[in-house]
Amino acid sequence: MMTMIKLKIFALFAVFVLVLGGSVEKAKAVTCSPLQLSSCASAIVSSTPPSALCCSKIKEQRPCLCSYLKNPNLRKFISSPNARKVAKTCGTPFPRC
Repeated sequence: MMTMIKLKIFALFAVFVLVLGGSVEKAKAVTCSPLQLSSCASAIVSSTPPSALCCSKIKEQRPCLCSYLKNPNLRKFISSPNARKVAKTCGTPFPRC
């Protein structure tokens, strides 16, 4: 029950960030969009194993992670121990920013 609440909060938060000024930047021909990581929400908030789609999106969005970390609204999710664990599980090294 608590996991579903956290998942809904994360999804709502991501939409909120995009609507109120989440930036869309180009990095290595990737469109940076925090919403692309929504498939990882359950793995980040509940420590469940990441899905194949989540891993694919983390690899795709890796060039954008530093800009997400600079955003105070996203920082707590992106820099959480679970987010780093998900990236490691997916075989995607977390960037040094």
